[in-house]
Parts: sequence; C-alpha cells; structure tokens
Amino acid sequence: MFSFERMLKIWEKYGHMYWNGLGYTLLFAFVSVLMGLVLGLVLASGRMASVQSRDNLAVKALKAVAKFFCTAYVEVFRATPMLVQVFIIYYGLGNVFKLPDSSLNRMFWGMVAVGLNSAAYMSEVIRSGIGAVPGGQMEAARCIGMSHWKAMRHVILPQAVRNILPAMCNEFVTIIKETSILGMVGIVELMFRAQSIAMQTYIFLEPYVIAAIMYFIIVFPLSKIIAAVERRMSKSVTR
Repeated sequence: MFSFERMLKIWEKYGHMYWNGLGYTLLFAFVSVLMGLVLGLVLASGRMASVQSRDNLAVKALKAVAKFFCTAYVEVFRATPMLVQVFIIYYGLGNVFKLPDSSLNRMFWGMVAVGLNSAAYMSEVIRSGIGAVPGGQMEAARCIGMSHWKAMRHVILPQAVRNILPAMCNEFVTIIKETSILGMVGIVELMFRAQSIAMQTYIFLEPYVIAAIMYFIIVFPLSKIIAAVERRMSKSVTR
C-alpha cells in the first residue's frame, strides 16, 4: 500500500542519492546523443551516397559497400530492443576491451551502447532534414564550382539544421528515459539508485514513485519547451 509519509521519509534520507543518479542520467543522455549525432551524420551521408556516371569502378564499389553497411546498421539497431543491444555491447565489447577501472568500464560501455542506438535514429532524422532542403540548392552550389561535400557543409547542412534541431531535442528527451535500462548492468543512474534504495529499505513502491516523479519533472518541461520552439520555428518558416 502506497504511503506518502513513507515516501517523504525515504526522500529525506536518500534524496542525495536520487540527485546523484539524476546527474548521471543527464550526463549519459547528453554524451549518448552527442555521439549519436556525430555517428548519425556519417550514417546518413553513407545512406545518401549516390553513384555518379563519372565515378570510376573503385569509387562506385566503395559507395555501394558504404550504403549497404550504413543501411544494415540502421535497420539492425532500429529493429532490436535497446536492452538487448546494451547486454550484447556491455558483456561483449565491454569484456574484450576492459578499462582499468570497473566502474568507469561500466559507464563507458553503457554510454557507447546507448550512443550507437541513438545514432541509428539520428541518422534518419538527419537524412529527412537534408531531404527537406530543395534539390535546387545542391545543383546551384555545384554550378558555382563547389564539390559535393563542400556544398553539403556550407549550403545544405546549415539549412537542414532548422529541420533537425527539434527532432534532435526530442531524441535527447527520449534517451533520458531510456537510460533507465542501464541500471540492468549495474550502471549508476536514477533507476539504479531507486532500485538500490528499494533493496536497502525493503520498500518497493515509494522509491520507484520518487524516481518517476524526478523523470517527470525533467522530461515534461523539456517536452513542452521543445514543442514551443518547434511551433515558433514553423511560424518563422511560414512567414
């Protein structure tokens, strides 16, 4: 039976542990999304690579292999649960390439697992953002002598940022919630702290309610802010 008084007592005694867990949760989410953004840009570029008639055989083969690999990566990571990916990466790569400190090893491979998952979704966000830029922009840039990559860097990507930014912020909010599964492999974050407190006190409802409230306090305002920014950006585009 839920007890508000019991929940307050748990917060008074273990509140610092919840704040510590929340700090790690936000750190993991930020680093994972940043990693996902960088790798997602590479994956999106690989998937959008087009074979030109003037390309030699080696270049055509390289583009075909890159497109196949990037497409396979995205499909595999989007079609399998993140929890399974965390277990495979943590117990696979984490045991092969161990860092000297066990705690650091857990955190590093946990962030890598979430970052690799985020990259698959970020690549689709970036690809759709680039696809929303009118095709004439690339043609105009190529006509004035820009290479494909220079045109992407100086013309296409700056315009695509407007389309990418809201979705990227939404991915950050999603990752904040999904980092809760890292506690399954012993990584210290908010959900792990709640579980530890529940095991110490033998109270299994109130500790998780506190964790849920803290997730809500962070995620709900962020979601509303992102939605407001997205509406404002849409209005500016319309004008």
